[in-house]
Amino acid sequence: MVFGPEPLRDRLDHMITLDGISLTSSHSVRNLGVTFDQNLSFNSHIKLVSRSAFFHLRNITRIRKLLTQHDAEKLVHAFVTSRLDYCNSLLSGCPNNSLRSLQLIQNAAARVLTGCWSERTEVHRAASQGHAAQLQDLIQSGASVNMVAVDSITPLHEACVRGQAECVQLLLEAGAQVDARNVDGSTPLCDACSAGSLECVKLLLEHGAKANTALTSRTASPLHEACMGGNADCVKLLIAVDAGLEAYDLYYGTPLHVACANDDINCVKVLLNAGESRRDDTCPKMSNSCILTFDLTFAPTPGAKVNAARLHETPLHHAAKNMRVEMIEILVEFGANVYARDQHNRKPVYYTTPGSPSAGCLSFYENIPMSLQQLCRLALRNWLGPRALKVIGQLQIPKLLIRYLCYQ
Repeated sequence: MVFGPEPLRDRLDHMITLDGISLTSSHSVRNLGVTFDQNLSFNSHIKLVSRSAFFHLRNITRIRKLLTQHDAEKLVHAFVTSRLDYCNSLLSGCPNNSLRSLQLIQNAAARVLTGCWSERTEVHRAASQGHAAQLQDLIQSGASVNMVAVDSITPLHEACVRGQAECVQLLLEAGAQVDARNVDGSTPLCDACSAGSLECVKLLLEHGAKANTALTSRTASPLHEACMGGNADCVKLLIAVDAGLEAYDLYYGTPLHVACANDDINCVKVLLNAGESRRDDTCPKMSNSCILTFDLTFAPTPGAKVNAARLHETPLHHAAKNMRVEMIEILVEFGANVYARDQHNRKPVYYTTPGSPSAGCLSFYENIPMSLQQLCRLALRNWLGPRALKVIGQLQIPKLLIRYLCYQ
């Protein structure tokens, strides 16, 4: 790796040859947990530390109510602030604008531990506590509904994370920004989905909230949040407005990865049967012969992709780790590959306990070829795409066969 000003680096030959092997210089290198870039700006290192810190803070937030103050402080120190102390010593000479991300992490960590924020207005407090009458009075007196507290928290964020539907409606009617992002990148819809507040989710969607927000290194999509919280009804609502089933989060993977990792069979079923929930008013009634000439150009795979990979790890790997036979069976029925290998070159069966029902289930699927009727069902559903269930229901074939094709 070559360090120094860019104009001088460009004059050098960045390739060396050792024993007939040519090696080119790298733009960054990691040593002792620190990522160095060629300019020694440490921007790459700060970005990685920030991404990891917000990831851990989000997970700690989900279990904060179950932790004592002492336990929460230990977790935050172990996963977040201890690394920031090291960073602050290492990066003492960097400009303040480069270190702003680290300060934002410290603010977020304090918020997780204390459960409150400085600079919160009366509107924030009323929205958070569900005091609708007080909130109405504040709005009528001219109080801003888009005032942000530290970490860019708006009153609408406060109301959504607490599931205060009446306050959410008042704020939206008063002009609250429906897709405002806080410092973590979360929108009010993300917070409502995480809280499992179906009424809040409905209100936000009715007022134009985006179900497919741009993903950042610090936040997941609303659909990810709903799956993390095990909120199957919220998942259905989001799918109905075309939420991205394959939205990819850096740490979690796809929403189906999240549902399987969380051992939530209800969310898994909703995601796999997503074609049934999606809106499609353009599909006319079709005869059997029409199916044979169906335009494949507009036929993406129905439902969530069962073999989507995160670091080569599929949803079936998560189901195997949880040793859930029912989840394994439904994933395989929808086409999960029992031979898929993760980054450690391990198949799903490796993560089960030998002799357990889940191990027996996966071994059975590995040793017994998929039936022809199962192969035909998968092929037909992939062919028809998201309109599969609607089209299959119109076919002039026995109802028993229709139910089989629709996984009913």
